[in-house]
Amino acid sequence: MARLEVAGLVMEVPDGQLPDKLGIEITDGNPDRLVATMPVAGNLQPYGLLHGGATCALAETLGSVAAAMHAGRERVAVGLDLHATHHRAARFGTVTAVCTPLHRGGTVATFEIVVTDDADERICTVRLTCLIRSTPPAQPGDPGAELPAGGVRGAEPS
Repeated sequence: MARLEVAGLVMEVPDGQLPDKLGIEITDGNPDRLVATMPVAGNLQPYGLLHGGATCALAETLGSVAAAMHAGRERVAVGLDLHATHHRAARFGTVTAVCTPLHRGGTVATFEIVVTDDADERICTVRLTCLIRSTPPAQPGDPGAELPAGGVRGAEPS
């Protein structure tokens, strides 16, 4: 289980989910800046380059954690729009994503995620917008009913 504690909130993502499969690790964070890494190896497309979808998954994972932290315990953040511009390729090493808020409102939150390579060259710029809404009550037998809405445990005071 990946665990992150930021500003008194604990976020947990169960093992075996996409972030785990891609090797995404959140390494640092506060409400105004989250940082995560992902290995390039194992996340390549057929030409030996980092797959753009893996880069987007890294960015959306980080932005979604930031949005969930902003939403808090009583609300859930769901992705509304993801826009990525791929600037250059990464072939090896580790990429690092840094997420900062552009707007944190009551119903919409938007984040910029900048992804860089080992040489600190920008490889991708991503903007993620999430809708903030009330958490629907879980129904017995619903897929994911054992997890809070969004599949992320936490946003609870530590």
